[in-house]
Amino acid sequence: MKLLDFLFQKNMPRWVILFIDMCICTFSLLLAYLVRFNFSIPPVEVKAFPLVFSIVLGVRLFSFYLAKTYQGMVKYTSSKDSQRIFTVLSLGSIVYVGVNIVFYNLNKTFPIPFSIIIIEYMATTFLMISLRVMFKALYMEISNPNKEKRSVIIFGAGESGIITKRTLDRDAGTKYKVLGFIDDNEKKQNKTLEGVTVYPLSKLDELLQNNNVSNLIISVQSISPVRKQQIVDICLAHDTKVLNVPPVSSWINGALSFRQIKKVQIEELLERDAIQLDKDNIRKQFLGKTILVSGAAGSIGSEIVRQVIRFQPKKIILLDQAESPLYELEMELYDKYKTQEYEVVIGDIRNNERMENVFRTYSPEIVFHAAAYKHVPMMENNPSESIFTNVFGTKILADLSVKFNVEKFVMISTDKAVKPANVMGASKRIAEIYAQCLDKNSQTKFITTRFGNVLGSSGSVIPRFRQQIEAGGPITITHPDINRFFMTIPEACQLVLEAGAMGNGGEIFIFDMGKSVKIIDLAKKMIKLSGLVLDKDISIVFTGLRPGEKLYEELLANEENTIPTHHKQIMIAKVKEYDFETVSREIDELISMFNQQDNNTIVKKMKSLVPEFKSNNSVFEELDVD
Repeated sequence: MKLLDFLFQKNMPRWVILFIDMCICTFSLLLAYLVRFNFSIPPVEVKAFPLVFSIVLGVRLFSFYLAKTYQGMVKYTSSKDSQRIFTVLSLGSIVYVGVNIVFYNLNKTFPIPFSIIIIEYMATTFLMISLRVMFKALYMEISNPNKEKRSVIIFGAGESGIITKRTLDRDAGTKYKVLGFIDDNEKKQNKTLEGVTVYPLSKLDELLQNNNVSNLIISVQSISPVRKQQIVDICLAHDTKVLNVPPVSSWINGALSFRQIKKVQIEELLERDAIQLDKDNIRKQFLGKTILVSGAAGSIGSEIVRQVIRFQPKKIILLDQAESPLYELEMELYDKYKTQEYEVVIGDIRNNERMENVFRTYSPEIVFHAAAYKHVPMMENNPSESIFTNVFGTKILADLSVKFNVEKFVMISTDKAVKPANVMGASKRIAEIYAQCLDKNSQTKFITTRFGNVLGSSGSVIPRFRQQIEAGGPITITHPDINRFFMTIPEACQLVLEAGAMGNGGEIFIFDMGKSVKIIDLAKKMIKLSGLVLDKDISIVFTGLRPGEKLYEELLANEENTIPTHHKQIMIAKVKEYDFETVSREIDELISMFNQQDNNTIVKKMKSLVPEFKSNNSVFEELDVD
């Protein structure tokens, strides 16, 4: 045991490794002579030993010193260590050949037989590399016996899968062993890769059932969301954690680290196939233009900035009143887009003088209006703020866009504007109506985009659930039957850009949100992905619908229909048309009610503007007229 403790100590002296390497070289050279002369070395060759051994061992010692082959930690030997040893030994053997040539030119003799050079080279290479690998395997076995290792399955038997296995062996080989690969390529199935069998996906359920597999690692760099969902569902049924290998672009210095392999996030399972954008048309619309983004520090606004800046606009104006998030976005753009022009403007869209100064100073040609209050319960309790920001703020930007000849005004709306059941949704619907009416009375093209919940936005359900899980629970859900549509932030913003580019003015574009998701199922899956057990490690509590909240969201009212566009995920809603003079007068009256701070009066006026606005689970239900 004392010998093993010495060999496996954290900082074993480097001279010990160098001494062992030199012993290997000596043994290999002697073995080469024995093999070459059938274990009967002629006396003449024996007499040459002092010269030969001096040359060979001298060259080896000098090359080991220069290449520092003895400084690597043997118990963590990697393929790079083996490559370095191979290179150093190869160069050393080339030196022997050079020495032979020099000696031959001087006295017509070869001090080292070429057969000895070849045999010694092969023996030394084999012994130095294999002994290191054996030492590493012995260390791993002693430090953590095989029975204590956790089994891992890798999905993907391609190059990324091989790199993942080698990373596990290098960084976590004492804790994990790769049980098998899973791959869809039939040519690879039922074969072995680095000593590990490759199975088809159909075998995954059986493998998980018959083995105690702790993790499945998805190493495939491009996997469809449907395929990933299928794999995760199988794994979660067997309480197996699912991990993800990050994109190659995020590997540190081009090498994968075990610490970079992270758990699959719920957002990844709600993704859909990549959106195909008409990039040429979008670039033509934005190239060399000055673009203003209101609400630029928010989840949607900041992503619109990230998407737009790739199309090389002349300048982007980042407008928001949230100082710290706006500063963080500025720093992000500074790090990634040093050559792009952008201007950070702190301002309130409800301040007409401030906004007019922004339009006069920068003369934006395209406006993306993402600034808004969006949380349903908060707006239900603060109707005056809802109309002041979502209606009055929108009106100010829209009117200034007309005054300063903006080409396009793209407004970000919400599915809650359809048959609104709450103040927030109704305020957005009123803003939609005003933008549509203004489009018919100006040169500016007013375009509205309408979509549902975005994953990961501030205040959305997924970050909330994640916080509750980290805190040990419980997870709170308003109702067991509540459903919502979900879309990732990048996906939503890409469709906004596409719709903005294709819009001719007056349209309300709605996006294909896919299938609605039951929130309780979302919570249960997040619990499983966290490695927890429902009702054992964490519980779910139902708190009741909040004011203004609906069980189901919808993107179109029953009275509406849609017109398809060239993009299968974008449609145009056919909605009721309004008279501009009437709408403008009614909205001015609504805005003037802000100073009264009478919630009932404000909401009653909103209901007269939007007759389909029927309050749900709210104190304002009494204002509804059947």
